[in-house]
Amino acid sequence: MPRKITKSDCVGCGTCQRVCIIGCITEENDRKRVINELGCVDCGACQLACPKKCITRN
Repeated sequence: MPRKITKSDCVGCGTCQRVCIIGCITEENDRKRVINELGCVDCGACQLACPKKCITRN
């Protein structure tokens, strides 16, 4: 099951995007990140790296 970013908690630091081995996390206009659920392989690296703990399983 792919991960999901709670955008209201995201501060736009980009840590999740840097650790994503697949490259399925992108930056939106508001600097917050979004996960392409079709590309996510559910490795959990982004969830572990997020300093705000705003990434969860769907």
